[in-house]
Amino acid sequence: MRSRDPELYLKWGTICTPVEMIAPDGKRRKAQAADLEGILRIIQTVPSKKAEPLKQWLAEVGSQRIDQMIDPELNGDE
Repeated sequence: MRSRDPELYLKWGTICTPVEMIAPDGKRRKAQAADLEGILRIIQTVPSKKAEPLKQWLAEVGSQRIDQMIDPELNGDE
């Protein structure tokens, strides 16, 4: 994935940072983890037809959110 997207490759260390977690065996180990923004960035780079519906949905939701920020009356609160 990083090889297909040079920008993702350059920012990988800030998108997926090592976080200490408890493994199934009870030991603490560092695993790469990402926040929501990082996860969405990774999803953008997936070149799969199966990922396309998710990408389209995310674009639609993002567009709706921007519209709501521009015009708060679009929130649907009545």
